Amino acid sequence: MSLTLSDVKRIANLAQLDMDEAHAEIALNELNGIFALADQLQAVDTTGVAPLSQPLASVLALPLRLREDVVTEENHRDDYQAPAPKTQDGLYLVPKVIATE
Repeated sequence: MSLTLSDVKRIANLAQLDMDEAHAEIALNELNGIFALADQLQAVDTTGVAPLSQPLASVLALPLRLREDVVTEENHRDDYQAPAPKTQDGLYLVPKVIATE
């Protein structure tokens, strides 16, 4: 995938960026470089390569010890919601707001 100068100008317009011709050319080259790198990565055959659980798994010989996923804090929801004007089923109730134009 590659962009054209008109694509970059359109993107700049949508992003409300004031971009002159010189900066648009620079952005075009940089964005096309990023897309070329993404295309290179997509072209790599990863058949049979197991995904890593995290980046260090590829260089560490020992498996990483992960902590147990246990609750360590008490539930203070009732205390936090006590000062609220209205709550229901653990949720804060707020007035309905309808924006009209």
